[in-house]
Amino acid sequence: MSSIKVALVTGAGRGIGRAVAARLAGDGWRVVATDREAPAEALPGVRFAQADVAEEAAVAALVADIRAREGRLDGLVSNAGFMIRKPLSALTLAEWNAVLATNLTASFLLLRAAEDLLRAARGAVVTMASTRAHQSEPETESYAASKGGLLALTHAAAISLGPEVRVNCVSPGWIDTQGEALRPQDHAQHPAGRVGRVEDVAALVAWLLGPEAGFVTGAEFRTDGGMTRKMIYAE
Repeated sequence: MSSIKVALVTGAGRGIGRAVAARLAGDGWRVVATDREAPAEALPGVRFAQADVAEEAAVAALVADIRAREGRLDGLVSNAGFMIRKPLSALTLAEWNAVLATNLTASFLLLRAAEDLLRAARGAVVTMASTRAHQSEPETESYAASKGGLLALTHAAAISLGPEVRVNCVSPGWIDTQGEALRPQDHAQHPAGRVGRVEDVAALVAWLLGPEAGFVTGAEFRTDGGMTRKMIYAE
């Protein structure tokens, strides 16, 4: 078996997931990246495996492929997720279920399928929640519920899988994932003085997967420029 550590990153076709995959590959990990659709450009040191992690059979096949080809799994970054934003009265049960399947249930499926590999490697898991698990804008019920559930799943898994496996959660705030045309006031409203970048999240994930975070498990890390600590009242 190779001594190179192996990480699986879901939702890695673009945005935060792609940045995490690139960071880990740059740090010397062998990275398996997965998404529903193949990325426009490959990343050096990253093997792409197309899969919909909301589907039980797809997750089983994905982990079996890693078991056969890499032979180990040291890190899991469960990042896949999406939002349906519409009035509660118009949100269908199928839409609600689709959001929870990708944003929440996929993490359960991945943890269950890869538990033995992660235990054998004394590995680490990072789930990707959101500051929307704590605060909301209108018409975001399914997304907020999925991310709140992910916080609870994270600490439950940390207790169940410890001490062999550490499980932590990252909750990003406003992260510029698409190169938006940001205004000065977008940056200025953040106590940190700017909107977040995907590299900010990737750096935190890399630390949580690494040995320096060996005493950290069951925790949530908000990377939001301080916005969830800021009182905002209309004047």
